[in-house]
Amino acid sequence: AALLAPTEVLAQQHHRSIVAMLGPLAEAGRLGGAEHATRVALLTGSQGAKARREGLLDAASGAAGIVVGTHALLQEHVQFADLGLVVIDEQHRFGVEQRDALREKATGGRPHVLVMTATPIPRTVAMTVYGDLDTSALTQLPAGRSPIATHVVPSANRAYWNRAWERIREEVAQGRQAYVVCPRIGDEEPASPEDVPEDEDDDGARRPPLAVLDVAPKLSEGPLHGLRVDVLHGRMHPDEKDAVMRRFAAGELDVLVATTVIEVGVDVPNSTVMVVMDADRFGVSQLHQLRGRVGRGRHAGLCLLVTDAVEESKARERLDAVASTLDGFELSRIDLEQRREGDVLGESQSGRRSSLRLLTLLRDEEIIKEARAEATTLVEADPELRDHPALAAELATLVDAERAEYLEKT
Repeated sequence: AALLAPTEVLAQQHHRSIVAMLGPLAEAGRLGGAEHATRVALLTGSQGAKARREGLLDAASGAAGIVVGTHALLQEHVQFADLGLVVIDEQHRFGVEQRDALREKATGGRPHVLVMTATPIPRTVAMTVYGDLDTSALTQLPAGRSPIATHVVPSANRAYWNRAWERIREEVAQGRQAYVVCPRIGDEEPASPEDVPEDEDDDGARRPPLAVLDVAPKLSEGPLHGLRVDVLHGRMHPDEKDAVMRRFAAGELDVLVATTVIEVGVDVPNSTVMVVMDADRFGVSQLHQLRGRVGRGRHAGLCLLVTDAVEESKARERLDAVASTLDGFELSRIDLEQRREGDVLGESQSGRRSSLRLLTLLRDEEIIKEARAEATTLVEADPELRDHPALAAELATLVDAERAEYLEKT
């Protein structure tokens, strides 16, 4: 079995968790290992040569029954003895081709595939309705988690703005910690997150997104003066990032000003409040993932979405929707209403285009379900459509060889 995670932090976390859960069953070849035990290998890009060689050998020989890794698992020289299950965590962080690259490493037939995400992207929602994926929803908070309250903070309202920083100071005064998230690092061209809809009322005159390297010193000198503030972003050296995260997890920092590098795999139960600057610059999935960094312990979480988007705008509607629910599937439907489902027969999964001409996925969901049931019954009785030549011809026109291959990958 292979477990693919988008970041090294998350892969290492999964590896530790699986080893701890399996106990003696994860200690094959070691004293104390149980009968039928296996090994749990870890493969990441920053491993030393020795550890990497051991992981590759364990995977290729089958000594490791479970291999956990990052994009390093997708490289050509990574081989598996008999890959039977592929688990992809944070599915929205991987492209179709990347997910297929791992599945293709199975030599004895197609493996089972499980994809996991807290925020199904619109394309994935479309595929569940069309029947290409079966879904299981985990609707309860994990053990030890607390509820998260989310509020939209209009940056133009100085009372709300000031109160946001007061809330951080109040939490820190009680021994807890906070995140401040910015859309970019600084000193580089502004880049919009991929899943933000393009249909904003934008006349091209918007200011650049706020940056970590600009915001952190202003907070330290201003509303958060006296608190222990540090920064975290993707351009930092891995050792430096690790050191900052260790200090934050140990309670040596009060506030972490960061980019979306903290979106997944960061687990600090003492963190209770998050302020997302320029929240309208993020997509629904990112906001939902980000706020999941608070409320991970016994204290309730608070997420404040700071924005200069005006009321009645699509950006503000999106933020209000995020604030209204913690249900990932409900958020994906809201996302779908704004972004559409993408080309369900092709490569577009960002929701910019739909291949549907006479249907709308949300409006016609019941019709699509009935059609799926009819199609399933028909294909089970006549897999080659020999008794339905007209339908076979229409299908051949709609789904050419390239699209058929792509459907197999998805």
